[in-house]
Amino acid sequence: MSRSPSLPDRPRLELDPDMSEAERLEALRQHFERIVQVNDELNDRLADAEGRREDLNEEVNELKRRNEALKTSSLYVATVEEMSDDGAIIKQHGNNQEVLTDVSPRLKDELEAGDRVAINDSFSVQTVLDNETDARAQAMEVDASPEVTYDDIGGIDDQVREVRETVEDPLINADQFAAVGVEPPSGVLLHGPPGTGKTMLAKAVANETDATFIKMAGSELVRKFIGEGARLVRDLFELAAEREPAVIFIDEIDAVASKRTDSKTSGDAEVQRTMMQLLAEMDGFDERGEIRIIAATNRFDMLDEAILRPGRFDRLIEVPKPAPEGRERILEIHTADMNVADDVDFETLALELDDYSGADIASLATEAGMFAIRDERTEVRMADFEAAREKVENEGEGSITNDGFGAYQY
Repeated sequence: MSRSPSLPDRPRLELDPDMSEAERLEALRQHFERIVQVNDELNDRLADAEGRREDLNEEVNELKRRNEALKTSSLYVATVEEMSDDGAIIKQHGNNQEVLTDVSPRLKDELEAGDRVAINDSFSVQTVLDNETDARAQAMEVDASPEVTYDDIGGIDDQVREVRETVEDPLINADQFAAVGVEPPSGVLLHGPPGTGKTMLAKAVANETDATFIKMAGSELVRKFIGEGARLVRDLFELAAEREPAVIFIDEIDAVASKRTDSKTSGDAEVQRTMMQLLAEMDGFDERGEIRIIAATNRFDMLDEAILRPGRFDRLIEVPKPAPEGRERILEIHTADMNVADDVDFETLALELDDYSGADIASLATEAGMFAIRDERTEVRMADFEAAREKVENEGEGSITNDGFGAYQY
């Protein structure tokens, strides 16, 4: 155990009787200076001690709070399903158990069906919680606009025009729709092979409009616990309503909107429950307001008929692999910043790239540049594109894509 530092010695004054008056005065002066020095040192130590005492008091208070928290049982989050004369029917989050519990007179007048509450181990309602939006839903909001414009998309001009008419025009020219008396389309479903530009279209919409953009993948809506997926869908649309005008982009929608089957497994039942919530949010009794929906899928044949009917997706837009003219335009886009030699003929090259998707062409351009770098050249030649085409075709008998909402996807 460490000891406190010892106190300074007390100054003592010893006067020789044979001292002259001047010597006595000098001795007294020196003694006074030592007393002042010791006093200053003691004051400094006293200030340090008081500082340490404050720190120790804070530490003691923190330990007391922790001790009280350990003595107090944890509270659980639940939702009020129904209010009755006998009390409240609540459902604890994370399981499917419903319990009828008494409610204190203090809280009974405040509670309504749908409220989030904190309960103890005896299922007694302790306090009413704010109906906060799921943090996972808030994380899906895109804060920074993607650096993709409609000019960066080639080979699907008709599809770009239809998407702009469905999603962008109702948000920008709402008065024109009202003057004509036409109800704006509520949503658009993009379907086609991988790598044809479906996600890139959605990114361009996010960049070109001032609307709040919320992105999610269908697989993210498939949750482990019963009711979580439906709750996340509900929170996403509530977030969009708070931020409207808003655009919701659902990628891989086939993960949550596939055809319903007679399967009785809990997993399939939960997916169908989530889909029913999605259907209700897309076309329920309440007006959706200035909220537009874009969805994308590579498996159009797997989608349930209910999700495809007008009112939910008013436009079903096929995004095919590009024609030769489109492939030439995509080559020009992806080589705009490259130092391309004069012998490169994009028209001839585009004719040779039959059945290539936009993502494949982007990969081809990158590979051609890598061949030039490998030869320590700063110019990309036609031979580099030919070598890149041979490599891509030999290595991958499928599209080279990035299914995320990242920077390297076409």
